[in-house]
Amino acid sequence: MIEAVVFDMDGLLVDSEPLWQRARIAAFGAERLRWTEADQQRVMGSSTRAWAVQIQDKLGEAYGLEEIIDRVLAQMAALYRQAVPLMPGAHEVITMLRGRYPLGLASGSPYRLIEVVLQETSWDGAFSHVLSTDDLPRGKPAPDIYLAIAGRMGVPTGHMAVFEDSPNGILAGLEAGARVIAVPARDHPPSDDVLRGASLVLDSLHDFSLEMLRDL
Repeated sequence: MIEAVVFDMDGLLVDSEPLWQRARIAAFGAERLRWTEADQQRVMGSSTRAWAVQIQDKLGEAYGLEEIIDRVLAQMAALYRQAVPLMPGAHEVITMLRGRYPLGLASGSPYRLIEVVLQETSWDGAFSHVLSTDDLPRGKPAPDIYLAIAGRMGVPTGHMAVFEDSPNGILAGLEAGARVIAVPARDHPPSDDVLRGASLVLDSLHDFSLEMLRDL
């Protein structure tokens, strides 16, 4: 029986991956940072420090990690304030579950960006617990964030449903022992081996219904 529902944010609720791509390149200029689709896929769902290290490896020692992080996050925050691009069905699924289940948000994004998203949408107050991988020793695909948020919400991970889109996020949920509802990323879909562990695989959040959750 499901007692709580936890959502990833980037690529699942918010169509942020194209913005991350733009923000990382805009922060340093395309002539300095050769940030590829493969680089983008590698850091999806990871912690802030993890992707900053990847950028530093490409740029060399000219930029410290804190400067890299500040530059990229400033670009992302500005893009979000222009408009938060919601994934299809995101608003509907939050509205459907809000008040029926305790909701959590477990994101690889730093709180600085999570707060902007919650302010710019109608989701402020929708989540009883919000957690960033920046608070933890390891980001996704390690299970730390889902183990931690389950503890804070007071539910066993086996009674927690996790919505995820990326391979790293799905693996994190599975390793934590949660019931994973996968909504595969369009541009970087998980492999069949990764999806095989999910309890549900949906083409879109629009396809979700309450009955599916009750049947997990």
